[in-house]
Amino acid sequence: MGVLELLLPASCAGCGAPGAACCPDCAATFGRPERVTRGPTAGGAPVYALARYRDVARRLVLSYKERGRRDLAGPLGGVLAEALPYLPEAAPDAAGVWWLVPAPSRRVASRVRGGPHLRRLARSCAGALSRTGRAAAVAPALRLAAGARDAVGLSQAQRVANLAGRLHLDPRGLPPPGTPVVVLDDVVTTGATAAACMRALTDGGFPVRLLLALTSAG
Repeated sequence: MGVLELLLPASCAGCGAPGAACCPDCAATFGRPERVTRGPTAGGAPVYALARYRDVARRLVLSYKERGRRDLAGPLGGVLAEALPYLPEAAPDAAGVWWLVPAPSRRVASRVRGGPHLRRLARSCAGALSRTGRAAAVAPALRLAAGARDAVGLSQAQRVANLAGRLHLDPRGLPPPGTPVVVLDDVVTTGATAAACMRALTDGGFPVRLLLALTSAG
């Protein structure tokens, strides 16, 4: 435990209750995965989300993503891990390993957030899967090239244009060739990022089982 944690005991980022980064009641906000149908799709892979991006779920995601609550990586990764094995399209590879690909962030955003927040979330998810006897690995296989804007406030068409030619496979983070993967994200807004991620992976020879997000806007 760090000095800051001793001085400032943990409180729930969803409701403020003392004792944990995310209390059981707030964690329960992330329930059964719901199919997200808005926006473009690629390769026929489905998109799921665990909650609507509002109220408690929104506070938790924003606290983790923008307000420095890295202690939320564990509980948020845990709810993803709990849901993933029960989705009908989800399955490990032939060796029994679940390969998790985090959606990429802009470099400037990652620096502000203390590193790629979705990669941290994917590692927590992989750890939670492993603790239930399911082998899992994180493949940071996607990267955003320079020039991509912050997507907040952009329309679907603007988001598509913003990503065009800027989302690529990263050779340093690829799983074995032909490996089926699951993409993880925090918020699905228009579906443009989900489609771009799935298209890049599919075109690169990595079948996408599904994309699972914490929340869906709208």
